[in-house]
Amino acid sequence: MRRDEDREQPRWVRSHPSTAREIQSVTSAPVSAADDQGHRIRRYLLTMGIRVICGALALFTQGWVRWTFVALAVVLPYIAVVMANAVGPRSGEAVTPVDHQPPTALPASAEDDEDRTISGRIVDS
Repeated sequence: MRRDEDREQPRWVRSHPSTAREIQSVTSAPVSAADDQGHRIRRYLLTMGIRVICGALALFTQGWVRWTFVALAVVLPYIAVVMANAVGPRSGEAVTPVDHQPPTALPASAEDDEDRTISGRIVDS
């Protein structure tokens, strides 16, 4: 039995050693950078929204509750920035290659195909 690398390729299939690489399964790919950034932005905005609410509630409350809201309004920006800068892993899970089968060659055309005329009529719409 011949290995995949030993199979004869059609001449239209070009393989260069520097571009030859294993094909990865799309289901094991990590989350895209744009999706990860969008998630971090939403988490930051939610935390900063809670901070604004804590600041507003500190104006209308008294006693220990006021100081709790003030403390949260002071600490939440730090927490929001740390969470926003926490980038997810880029490597994802262990990626396994897909068994790649090279495309098959197209069947050879018959000699009489070049002169073939398709008869019919053109209908304008």
